[in-house]
Order: sequence, then structure tokens, then C-alpha cells
Amino acid sequence: MKILLVDDHAVVRQGYAALLCALLPDVQVSEAGSGEEALQKVQDEVPSLVIVDVGLPGISGLEVTRRLRQRLPQLRVLFFSMHDELPLVRQALDAGAAGYITKSSSPEVLLEAVRRILAGHLYIEQPLATQLACRQSEDPRLRGITQREFEIFVMLARGLPAREIAERLCISGKTVSNYLTLLKSKLQVESQAELVHLAIDTGVLRVAAV
Repeated sequence: MKILLVDDHAVVRQGYAALLCALLPDVQVSEAGSGEEALQKVQDEVPSLVIVDVGLPGISGLEVTRRLRQRLPQLRVLFFSMHDELPLVRQALDAGAAGYITKSSSPEVLLEAVRRILAGHLYIEQPLATQLACRQSEDPRLRGITQREFEIFVMLARGLPAREIAERLCISGKTVSNYLTLLKSKLQVESQAELVHLAIDTGVLRVAAV
């Protein structure tokens, strides 16, 4: 059985690869440091499972998942991220992921997630699953935007400049500006500052307590 681990931090990748090999002796773990590298590795050899972070340089984890699932609908994808905002979890599932856990999870949770997903089940870390069950409906202000618009919304709310967003998504700066204009219209905000406030209000963005 083969697992592809996708994370842009080499130390994180190597640490979790070693952990997976220790927990699952029959597993071979390969690594990718970017979305582009992940797509190429899956094209060369299809793994049983792809474990991917949300935030990657270049193509994001959400976009990687969408492309992989379009090409290989049977491929199983597990998101393993530092972010635990419910809208991001929903976006990951909408993109075709079979599971979502956070990097604060214990090794036992990671192991259970891998085993259940490989067995054909969905797996969401328990605290996130509980929150999703308690908040079945998405915030109505976000229902009208597409997955790509949501992805750019998150990046803008986190303060990424348009040029960096363009580089990450392999689009032009003008296209990012067009998306910003469209988002302002759909979300009924007049400035990027209001967009940030909306992201906080809807739970897309969290502000650490001082």
C-alpha cells in the first residue's frame, strides 16, 4: 500500500512519513512539497491515499484535490491541516476529500483516519465532526460563491497580496482583481477591510485572543 504525503515543510513531511511507516509497517510513504509535485507523482504512480495540507505554495490543497478527483474519482484524499475553520472543512469535503483532521491530532487519530478512509469510509476529526453536526447549514452569505471564489476569499482575508495569490493559483493579477470585485458584489461588502470582517464573522478566519 502506498501513501503520498503532501506538505511544503520538509521537516513536517519527514516526521509524519516516519510516523506512518512506524504505525503501518506495510505502507510505503512518498513525499511531495507542492501541489504541482503531487500531481506529477500521482500521474507517475497512483497511491492508495493522498494526505494533503490545505496551504501549499503554488496550487493549493483544495485545487490539488479537485484535479486529482476529476482525473481519478476513486482516489482517496485526507486533509491534514493546521486550520480547523468549519468553512474550510466543508470546502475540502466539497472538493472531494474523504476526511479532514488537524495537525494537533494524536498519532492514534491519524492512524484511525488512514485506516477508515482506506476502508472506504469518511473520517472527520471528532471535534470538527461535532461542530459540523451542530451547524448543518452554511452561513447564507457564503452560499452564492464558488469554490475558487471561496479560495481567493480566504487568501484575501488572510492578507495575502494579489500578486502572491496570482502566483499561487497560476492566474494573472488582473484575474485576482476581477475576483475581488466579484466577491465584493456577491458578499455585499465595499472594501477589503469589510471582507476581512465578514471572514471573521462567518468563521472563515479566526483572530487569536490577545
